[in-house]
Amino acid sequence: MLAGGITGIVLGFASQNIMGNLISGVFLMIEKPIKIGDQVEINKIFGYITDIRIISTLIRTYDGILIRIPNQQVFTTDITNNVIYPIRRFDFTIGIRYSDDADAAIWLIVDLIDKEPFAFYSPPHSVYANDFGENSINLVVRIWAPMSEWYEIKTRFPWAIK
Repeated sequence: MLAGGITGIVLGFASQNIMGNLISGVFLMIEKPIKIGDQVEINKIFGYITDIRIISTLIRTYDGILIRIPNQQVFTTDITNNVIYPIRRFDFTIGIRYSDDADAAIWLIVDLIDKEPFAFYSPPHSVYANDFGENSINLVVRIWAPMSEWYEIKTRFPWAIK
């Protein structure tokens, strides 16, 4: 009798988790905040969605590890979807010496952005002095680009400015 009661309690807790994951899976499929192939951050896990199942979601991390997350965790945590919109902004900071001409540096950077075929004009890019560091004036550069070219421009552009 006691064993049956304990078994019932264990099964109750297990089925509660399964039902929570099942219901969350249905809501994920209806709401569609993510889809297979999306680049996401879920529960501090970064990677690509490889499968959305009824009970769990699979993410392949950037270093190739496959992680299964129960759908109840996916549904109840913040989801950052890096590719849901067709354009994306990237920012970086460039330090110039105090003896350099900040206006000339800003003009040079804006000119390079204007010549970049994949940099959008709307939303507009911006370059501005943000901080006075110990040895430099720090300029912030913000550029919008299409998702298909975003990473390539983000990694190439600071070297073009240098």
